[in-house]
Amino acid sequence: MRQVAAATDVDTSMISKFENGDRLPTREQIEKLALILKVSEGELLIQAYSEKIASDLIKEPLAEEIVELALKKLQLKK
Repeated sequence: MRQVAAATDVDTSMISKFENGDRLPTREQIEKLALILKVSEGELLIQAYSEKIASDLIKEPLAEEIVELALKKLQLKK
């Protein structure tokens, strides 16, 4: 964990929060983490954003409808 923290300029407590899902990394941090961990940046982005969306909507009864409408809006903006 210390090596990852040093390589990303993020302290170990923040890395721990990323691992535990208590905090989401920024886009820049995701880019650095992908390089260090030798994983796809895209996969880390997908995991981070899906975690954020799920966390934000976990107790929302209309969560599925919200996500469906958001997907439609994304498709329209392409």
